[in-house]
Amino acid sequence: MRRSSLLAVLFPVLLLAACGSPAPRPPLAERTITQAPRAVSGQAAEVVMYAMSLIDIGYRFGGKNPEAGLDCSGMVSYIFDQAAGLKVQGSAADIARRGRPVERHELRPGDLVFFNTMNRSFSHVGLYIGEGRFVHAPSTNGRVRIEQMTNRYFAQRFEAARTLLD
Repeated sequence: MRRSSLLAVLFPVLLLAACGSPAPRPPLAERTITQAPRAVSGQAAEVVMYAMSLIDIGYRFGGKNPEAGLDCSGMVSYIFDQAAGLKVQGSAADIARRGRPVERHELRPGDLVFFNTMNRSFSHVGLYIGEGRFVHAPSTNGRVRIEQMTNRYFAQRFEAARTLLD
């Protein structure tokens, strides 16, 4: 699907989701891993929409903008700068040190997910978009794309989640 078509489909959905009133929450004992207790802010929705606009941008080691290509930390830096006005710089590990820890079962759109993909802590970062999915810029197959958190490769390498918002 082309980026413009994807945005045309996602924008109304995210807009409606942001405008809806929250559903009553079940008792704590009945909550599942997919029910995030933290609300999704308007800023988080902007970050997710911006991340989605980068789908299919080419990978480039050290890349920090779509024109040149993006690596994982460059993608995160670019998204937060453009969509939230936050300056986020450095490697995935540097970004992890800056963020506030989030429990995996409390992930919400706009949070960052970190993986050990190079036998080194926090060597890869992606942006959680909800429903068990994240956007990232992998060097393998060289394009920004969406992955499932349950993807065997990433599930085995998940390390932590952080938030830069709130």
